[in-house]
Amino acid sequence: MNYDVVAIGEYLIDFAPHGLSPAGEPVYERNPGGAPVNVAAAVARLGGRTGFIGKVGMDPFGLYLRQALQQQGISDEGLVVSDEAHTTMAFIHLDAQGERSFHFARQPGADQLLREEEVNAAMVEGTRIFHFGSISMTGEPAYNATIKSVQRAKECGAFISYDPNWRPSLWKSELQAREAIQAGLKLADLVKVSEEELLFLTGEPDIELASRQLAERYAIELLLVTAGREGSFYRINEKWGMVDSYSVQAVDTTGAGDGFLGAFLYQVLRAGKPLHAWSEEELRIALRFANAAGAFAATRKGAIPSLGTIAEIDVLMQARSQRGRNDESASEHGIA
Repeated sequence: MNYDVVAIGEYLIDFAPHGLSPAGEPVYERNPGGAPVNVAAAVARLGGRTGFIGKVGMDPFGLYLRQALQQQGISDEGLVVSDEAHTTMAFIHLDAQGERSFHFARQPGADQLLREEEVNAAMVEGTRIFHFGSISMTGEPAYNATIKSVQRAKECGAFISYDPNWRPSLWKSELQAREAIQAGLKLADLVKVSEEELLFLTGEPDIELASRQLAERYAIELLLVTAGREGSFYRINEKWGMVDSYSVQAVDTTGAGDGFLGAFLYQVLRAGKPLHAWSEEELRIALRFANAAGAFAATRKGAIPSLGTIAEIDVLMQARSQRGRNDESASEHGIA
């Protein structure tokens, strides 16, 4: 295999808040973004061999995004340029807790115009893990290009990872969104959803019940549910549990979920064995690392720029371990 992870989907410009101008107006910083490419970047930051398949505009932003892939060590062999539409843009708004919302300039954006015949077949057929999301499934021709690529990767033995992002403003209707997202669920081995997305897909507010419903309905091997500061939940076969997150001062959560998933996929690669052969403790260890990666990403602005290295993630994990030992020692000595 030429690649550890190949991702397909949207690649765009994130304009993130960056303080105020001298006139008191918001200033926005340009960053590369798009959930699938963020995941590829997270794996690359940890040392994996990654590639990306997508489409950008024939404009300065498109050139910048190609350069960003190269700088991150992500293969750009699958990046196609469009003269039909501009590179997609997303304007990010942050609340006091660093939680984000999006406004998209995408009617259409170049990422939506990826065609099946433009997909780099060698990349699809030559990767250990193939990752995709649902944003490239909001309309044609990108929907067909995505589904056909996932099917081909699966036929070639790739492990399929899926992140069904729910961004209401990008879909024509909730019905269209559910139908498209469900098409992806039928193909995936690993699915990562947020609490909000799990509720949208099942209508069930109880995470444990909703996760069982989703995993059984689509025969998902491993379902991961991210819950922000609470950590992450997992369901694999009949095993269900939660792994605590790491306490950090959140600045921008834009890349946190993608950092989490990329770090978990890195652990899958390291394990070198199918998920059904994992012990529950091995799964929990991998999720502790992924939780730390997601928490670290929330401490810095931007998506790709916020992603941590192994050393940076380890520092965060060791800090909590040290605090735990200190607390235990204080308890043993009767210190309140």
